[in-house]
Amino acid sequence: NRSVVKEIIERAKEEGNGPRRTLIFLSVSGEEKGLWGSRYYTDHPLFPLAKTTANLNTDMIGRIDPKRKHGDSLNYVYVIGDNKLSSDLKPISEGANNRYAHLELDYKYNAPNDPERIYYRSDHYNFARKGVPALFYFNGTHADYHRPTDTVDKINFNLLEKRARLIFYTAWEMANREDMLKRDIPL
Repeated sequence: NRSVVKEIIERAKEEGNGPRRTLIFLSVSGEEKGLWGSRYYTDHPLFPLAKTTANLNTDMIGRIDPKRKHGDSLNYVYVIGDNKLSSDLKPISEGANNRYAHLELDYKYNAPNDPERIYYRSDHYNFARKGVPALFYFNGTHADYHRPTDTVDKINFNLLEKRARLIFYTAWEMANREDMLKRDIPL
């Protein structure tokens, strides 16, 4: 998932269209054990978190949530965190979606009363707890979630591409802005 977006950005840079800001692609481990990798990074960042404009988490963007019973199940992504920490997140994400991806943005897991508390359960949260605006793109859970049966043959590559396109353009917008994202909403 992360490598698809990274490859697109590297190709743009090779063509002379690189971003204004540095982009870091971070692959972490230990998420299921307690967000260990992202906790380590945010406690020992390569670049100061005060200069990190945002974290875009792309954990699980290639599958379909069989429990999602509304809208187009082949044209959606769950968006989590866009209304937290920065009032810039939602307009950037929705603008990129309206221009380039045309996905149904589903905010089910973004609700403050989300019983699964997904916002607090993935690697973006360690950035958020340190004040870095974070946006989590997610396909939802399925019967193979956290099981060895979650195999590559079950990925919907057309949907993965659309979601990756949204993430790319969201990141591109953030990386080419004059200013960092506002940090104007308390955690």
